[in-house]
Amino acid sequence: MDGQSGQSALGAFLQARRSRLRPEDIGLDTYGERRRVPGLRREELALLAGVSASYYARLEQGHSHNASPEVLDAIAQALCLDETERLHLRDLAGAAVRRRRPARRPPPERVDAPTRTLLDSMPDVPAVVTGRRADVLAWNPLGHALFAGHLDPSAPERSADRPNMARFLFLDAHARDLYLTWEAKARAVVANLRYAVGRHPDDSLLASLIGELSMNSTEFAKMWADHRVRPCTIAEHKMRHPLVGPMTVTQQALNLSDDQVLVVATAPAGSEGRTALRLLAQATAAPTTVPAVTERSSLRRQ
Repeated sequence: MDGQSGQSALGAFLQARRSRLRPEDIGLDTYGERRRVPGLRREELALLAGVSASYYARLEQGHSHNASPEVLDAIAQALCLDETERLHLRDLAGAAVRRRRPARRPPPERVDAPTRTLLDSMPDVPAVVTGRRADVLAWNPLGHALFAGHLDPSAPERSADRPNMARFLFLDAHARDLYLTWEAKARAVVANLRYAVGRHPDDSLLASLIGELSMNSTEFAKMWADHRVRPCTIAEHKMRHPLVGPMTVTQQALNLSDDQVLVVATAPAGSEGRTALRLLAQATAAPTTVPAVTERSSLRRQ
């Protein structure tokens, strides 16, 4: 993924995490020593993990393919990784030891009937279903109106035309105006893509998406190089919608399956955000068709 084999991806992740860990974070006294690069040295990290410095160096450089679960857990503890990062580390290590195989094109993602029924049953809540690569697989009318009202509402029905939330966020100017907290949202999306990469290292479409965004957005490339990994869960975002103005909403990502997520936006009762969502629903509602008055019903009694 992103032009690297699984093993080099593992090494890049280890190096990125090691560079973020300062000696004082682990109580290491440097006696005022000036360091040329930030973070722990390889030998310091190896000592914390209880492995030899030469072995850890080979692992980070991509020359070792036999890290045991116990060694990975020790390294994760030394790096102060959280549970999501630990799982990502194991995913990368698993990809490293598997025989290298060409990236494969996965089958198209689809939304099942119960999920579509769920979307239809919540007309007052903006809702979007996304897949493993952040493609929009379905949305309800209010979800479309809130997140991407300038796009064709039927686009998710066609695999080739499906909007992608990561592409939208980094390459569509509408997203810059929509999210007042754009950087926070962007970092969350990148961290979620990192999580997907660890779980699906052979997904060719995911690899193509990462390559496209890296080539066309310097901001994406910089955030991607940071190696943050975290699935999207819940976050508050300030938005400025072109139809109803500013609002603050809570976006929640609810897992429907291993790869599909339901993203909803809510606001507390009585809040500016709730009022804005109600106005948006009214502004984008389909016009009500008035039944034609029949000749019989229009006749007056004489």
